[in-house]
Amino acid sequence: MRGSTTPQAMHRRLCHFSGRVQGVGFRYTVQNLAMQYNVGGYVKNLPDGRVELLIEGPNEEMEYLLNDVRRKMGCYIHNVDQKSDQATGEFHQFAIRH
Repeated sequence: MRGSTTPQAMHRRLCHFSGRVQGVGFRYTVQNLAMQYNVGGYVKNLPDGRVELLIEGPNEEMEYLLNDVRRKMGCYIHNVDQKSDQATGEFHQFAIRH
């Protein structure tokens, strides 16, 4: 995990990935990448074929994670819708949800 000794403001980001993002190891790749950063949340498949990613953490850590996801899985992603909000603090780890 990256991180500094000074506390950073926590934020929340909800992302919906569309494209060929199910059945290609997308969730497992995101989970493995997320474990490298100071973020919590989840990734899950949606019934409409998209993948939902909800992350909380410092903005910089979330950007690093999203850049890694784009780098590793960009060939499967056609679009990403994102919404930012205030963190709730409900996540203490990152997981795949079913």
